[in-house]
Amino acid sequence: QVQVVESGGGLVQPGGSLRLSCAVSGSIFRILQMGWYRQAPGKQRELVAGITSTGITNYADSVKGRFTISRDNAKNTVYLQMNSLKPEDTAVYYCKAYDLGDFHSWGQGTQVTVSS
Repeated sequence: QVQVVESGGGLVQPGGSLRLSCAVSGSIFRILQMGWYRQAPGKQRELVAGITSTGITNYADSVKGRFTISRDNAKNTVYLQMNSLKPEDTAVYYCKAYDLGDFHSWGQGTQVTVSS
């Protein structure tokens, strides 16, 4: 069974930075696709950034140039570096591990609040 655990959320002022981490159990991490999603109150969950097993990345337009997704296969961990944070980035951030078939596993989420 694959478990996904996020960490690193918190309160930050506008313009600040945070780095989220997502640790994945199991030996199959290196073949999994990984994604960071977020859900703000009253809104649908949306994809923020994704990274394939080979390191190809994609980003939502709203975070391009500010957020960076990366993975460390030796540590079974994916990261989301968030810079120049804005109040509209406030949301619960979720990590998803999935393959190209039917498998997917979500973490419990970590709160990010951007406020002065």
